[in-house]
Amino acid sequence: MFSIRKYLFSASFAIAVAAAVPAAVIALPAAASEIKYVVNNVPVTTYDIQRRAAFLKLQNRKGNLNKMAADEMVEQTLRVAEINRLGIRITDEAVDAAFKRFAGSNKLSPTQMAGILDQNGITQQHFKDFIRAQMGWNQALSSRFKSQGGTMSEQDVVRRMLQQGGNKPSATEYMLQQVIFVVPAAEKGKMGQRKREAEAMRARFNGCDSSREFAKGLIDVTVRDLGRVLAPELPPEWADQIKKTQTGSATGVKETDRGVEFIGICSSREVSDDRVAKMVFQSETKTDDQAGELDKKYIAELRERARIVER
Repeated sequence: MFSIRKYLFSASFAIAVAAAVPAAVIALPAAASEIKYVVNNVPVTTYDIQRRAAFLKLQNRKGNLNKMAADEMVEQTLRVAEINRLGIRITDEAVDAAFKRFAGSNKLSPTQMAGILDQNGITQQHFKDFIRAQMGWNQALSSRFKSQGGTMSEQDVVRRMLQQGGNKPSATEYMLQQVIFVVPAAEKGKMGQRKREAEAMRARFNGCDSSREFAKGLIDVTVRDLGRVLAPELPPEWADQIKKTQTGSATGVKETDRGVEFIGICSSREVSDDRVAKMVFQSETKTDDQAGELDKKYIAELRERARIVER
């Protein structure tokens, strides 16, 4: 998997945030927001650009921050459009969790983090929009990499094993089961009720064998066996929870575009074979440089096809 750490959790930004705690409020222009660019019929305003310029300043970026901010907002608009085209959806819960992790990495609470963002003219909403776009773009990059046949050859695997003394790496293999409390798009008002029902079933979960029996008396509940999944293959939005959950238990409940879900951990074991070696090594060799090159190529393609009008 490509890592969004390069884009989202840069060390330079972490240092800047820590230093910004006692900072004074940054004064921003009081002029009304105007449309600066139109990107495929989507407006990019001077307000958006001001927020991003403040964000770049907090990262201690150098140069013409207004121009850099304008370029970034145009590219973010292109990325979001591509994310939507691919049907990638990043939930509010996933964004909030990423925001909380980032705050924690800077030894701050989410409330303190939001305060620093507001004080520095960025706003919590702008940063969360940035997080959502980067998480979605990370999935788009991974999809593009796979579609281009990005795999290691057998010779590459053998070479890596020889470098490590001939030892094959191991990975945890999970047997998983997905439980979905379906909430139709037209009935999102029922999300709270469905979440309580899901929490009640999750509390009773004691293994995958009995989950279908529990679901029998419930309306619009789907139980899906996901089969065997290696740790590097886990969906990014579930990976951390699955790894922390004991066998025979279930992850926390999560709101998704399908409704409310949780994942049951039927079993887990450590495995080491050629397939695992290839997957682990491949994951390790997807460096930030490779991700950066693919990112540049992808965004260049989107720019070439886009209609970008400067006002």
